[in-house]
Amino acid sequence: MTASYGFHATMTARPGKGGQLVDFLLASPSLTNEDCVVFLIGRSAADSDVVHVTEGWTTEEAHHRFFATDEAQALVNRLQPLLAGEPAYLDEVPIGGKAAI
Repeated sequence: MTASYGFHATMTARPGKGGQLVDFLLASPSLTNEDCVVFLIGRSAADSDVVHVTEGWTTEEAHHRFFATDEAQALVNRLQPLLAGEPAYLDEVPIGGKAAI
């Protein structure tokens, strides 16, 4: 499967909560959704409370369909208390590359 829609999000956790934010994201149902073909989590080397998420979805519609579910909305609601502010999003169209983690 290939990705035709994606984005990069930067989230800042409340002070000292970066590890909890990473653990929360790594338990995301996106990881088991067949339409989510890229889901990478990284942390800033300079600030461990800054977390980066890169997602690639088969289609934009698949992404929106997933986030319209009750499960995804509950996830978003549980995520909010970990965040120090609103995430910053950059859209992207996945082209190719490699990830070996």
